Amino acid sequence: MTGNRRVVITGCGAISPLGLDVGALWSGLVGCRSGVGMITRFDATDFTTKIAAEVKGFDPTKWVAPREVRQMDRFIQYAIAAADEAMRDSGFVITDENATRVATVMGVGVGGLETIEITHLLMKEKGPKRISPYFIPGMISNLAPGHISMRFGAKGPSVTTTSACASSAHAIGESYRMIQYGTVDAVICGGAEATVTPLGIGGFNALKALSTRNDSPETASRPFDKDRDGFVMGEGSGVLIVEELEHAKRRGAKIYAEVTGYGSTADANHITQPAPGGEGAVRCMQLSLADARLAPSQIDYINAHGTSTPINDPLETLAVKTAFGDHARKLAISSTKSMTGHLLGAAGAMEAIVLSKAIELQIAPPTTNLTTPDPACDLDYIPDQARQMKIEHALSNSLGFGGTNVSLIFSRFRG
Repeated sequence: MTGNRRVVITGCGAISPLGLDVGALWSGLVGCRSGVGMITRFDATDFTTKIAAEVKGFDPTKWVAPREVRQMDRFIQYAIAAADEAMRDSGFVITDENATRVATVMGVGVGGLETIEITHLLMKEKGPKRISPYFIPGMISNLAPGHISMRFGAKGPSVTTTSACASSAHAIGESYRMIQYGTVDAVICGGAEATVTPLGIGGFNALKALSTRNDSPETASRPFDKDRDGFVMGEGSGVLIVEELEHAKRRGAKIYAEVTGYGSTADANHITQPAPGGEGAVRCMQLSLADARLAPSQIDYINAHGTSTPINDPLETLAVKTAFGDHARKLAISSTKSMTGHLLGAAGAMEAIVLSKAIELQIAPPTTNLTTPDPACDLDYIPDQARQMKIEHALSNSLGFGGTNVSLIFSRFRG
């Protein structure tokens, strides 16, 4: 066992509201394109919120056999599709010799909510005998990593992390630790979510957490803007291939970035409200910096949690100021949720892919819809235009209900 093994990112895959691969995600982000529109998955007439960032044009039969499509919820289908792209991107092949040294770790916040809703209605209308034998395996959260492990033959640990909006950031952080400590040599990791459903939208409406800017979907997600009124629900999946450095080098893998820091804390405060002053987020960022052995002044870019809710954005801003001191005003910060919406359990993985591409291309994506900055959010949020800049080290925040916090640091790979 060793805690000194270096961990690198060698593959990325994404099914997002901006498109069906990483290229579409990235071009949408740097092009300031919104993935938000009117809800099409169900009749939202009676709902307070009628908008969401849905995945468009997804045909699951491109990745899943037609007879199996109805046997798995959309979040599993998204996970398989994103994992397929990530594996192809990495060029990594799992064989009989290395299979037991490859893990699968996916973050899922809710699981198969749509399958639960449809099956419950069917049971109420036609009785319990109409419940499909595939209902349970089609909706439980661990079938995302389960199907991925079966598809690619990965025989190491198969794990699901569930921590609300920090779920997939935890998945990546725990994967990093597995490799650091020698449990495995590679992990297929990330997150998936598909909660644009009547209960999903209705439930968050009941919490008054969602934007109701129904007459202007593209401008509804507006992190750090004075006129923000809540987050926009998104869906999709982000998957990364992370490997031990020498394992990646032996096979000549392309390396996007190195995973260098991971922090995880709890607020121990409230089910939906961050701790006063963002105290839990402050400690989380500080832990990730200590893990990476970096000074605050060495971070160039932060992909903020930045949900566009009245309470989150100023508290995250305050937390950044506390954690980074004078350097906070020199940081470039953006929230890509302004374009993708909030993918809940999949958000951290999607934003880890954003960090990987930002470091690879030395471009920080923008925050869109930031037209009237909130005076309490007074840092450099890269408004409305991507920025070419030096990015040696970048940090991503994921903050979830229940007061669960994760910070990840990725660095430019220096052999």
